[in-house]
Amino acid sequence: MKPNVPEKLYLLAKALPCPLYIVGGAVRDALAELPAAEDWDLAAPTDADEVCAAAARAGMTVNAVYRNTGTVNLSDGKRKYEFTSFRTDFYRGGEHAPMRVRFTDDIEEDAKRRDFRCNAVYFDVAAEQFCDPLGGTEDIRARIMRTTREAGEVFSEDGLRLMRLARLSAQLGFAPDENCLAGAVENAEKIRKIAAERIFAELTLLLHADEKYGRPRAQYEGLKILDETRVLDEILPELAAGRGMRQRSDFHAHDVLEHSLRACGYADKKVRLSALLHDIGKPYCMRTNGKYHGHDAEGMRIGRTVLERLKAPKKQAETVVRLIGTHMYDLDGRARESKIRAFIQKNHDIYPLILLVKQADYSACKDDLSVCPTLLKWADIYRKMQSEGVPFSLKELKIGGNDLADILPPQKRGKVLAALLAECAYDGRKNDKNYLMAQAARLAAKEE
Repeated sequence: MKPNVPEKLYLLAKALPCPLYIVGGAVRDALAELPAAEDWDLAAPTDADEVCAAAARAGMTVNAVYRNTGTVNLSDGKRKYEFTSFRTDFYRGGEHAPMRVRFTDDIEEDAKRRDFRCNAVYFDVAAEQFCDPLGGTEDIRARIMRTTREAGEVFSEDGLRLMRLARLSAQLGFAPDENCLAGAVENAEKIRKIAAERIFAELTLLLHADEKYGRPRAQYEGLKILDETRVLDEILPELAAGRGMRQRSDFHAHDVLEHSLRACGYADKKVRLSALLHDIGKPYCMRTNGKYHGHDAEGMRIGRTVLERLKAPKKQAETVVRLIGTHMYDLDGRARESKIRAFIQKNHDIYPLILLVKQADYSACKDDLSVCPTLLKWADIYRKMQSEGVPFSLKELKIGGNDLADILPPQKRGKVLAALLAECAYDGRKNDKNYLMAQAARLAAKEE
């Protein structure tokens, strides 16, 4: 199957004095008969200035030019394209950006600078023909990941390729060959040369690998590659420490690490990172105390450190940390209804996410996809709270700070309102203005 080439690219190809090629994901996905890629990578044996001139003649917009790398960012009003001149890259010990480049007219040289053979198949726009200098078409048909050159060399150049191997393999369902895996293992420490923000971005894409082409549990496959290549030990050593750490067989069929990877595999897309890290406190607790007790609290501390190191967005990190800290609540289903009501109200802003993490945790214990029993119990309690009109936030309370102006100074109103909100968790009928004002007066008298 050929790529569905936009009309503007035909005009751009016609305006250039040399062949214009589409390369990378768009060509790979067309050959694999996958949905069309959203990103368009272009290449040709010409320089950036020539492409800018041709783009103007083709009615395209030049958004950015980087002459030192031969890169031009283009758009046609609907799509964005990235053009790069044929070149060879030279790296500095695993850093993602090449330290220098050498331009070339040789398509094979350009192909060999790329990471995987499946990404090094070209499509000549004007001639409407494929050009495959390295045999990438064969890999796509066989659904195999192989590097464009000796694997150790490819991974030693750019450490980010270690993450791309896991992510692309998961998204595409392509299996890395033995040489590819061996080269990744040999160079796993090169990921240390990559900025934390880039690692976190790739990890996020990997955790949502199933969404790219609709491959169920693809994120689990990608995590297993990170585990097998030991790249996981470099980016998440606190998680990898659970490898081989046994758990009670009556509750768990897997060790701590495998359980965490499977939890992510079973998790809803909203809580993949939280599911992956939910037990990150277990290895520390076992090493320190010889048991897993308290791993939720320790997990919050460790999780916060991990997410700060990875430069995760602060709001996302705080939510993940809270989910780590709440995932064990009422694990045995013995918590009293009054306690559960208070818990739901206190955590109402993330309550749906807590349910998703607990379900993923439950499913990963013994690969049981049935509904977690605790969630069934909580669902009944939550329905009762809703039917009673329980307020879940101060905004839903029938009185506010202005109502307390005559009986409390401003600095004490928040504490009283919080106490009244908590009281209503046990009986929603108490969310009545007259009752709340009477209770507020009583509490105000105690404050005097």
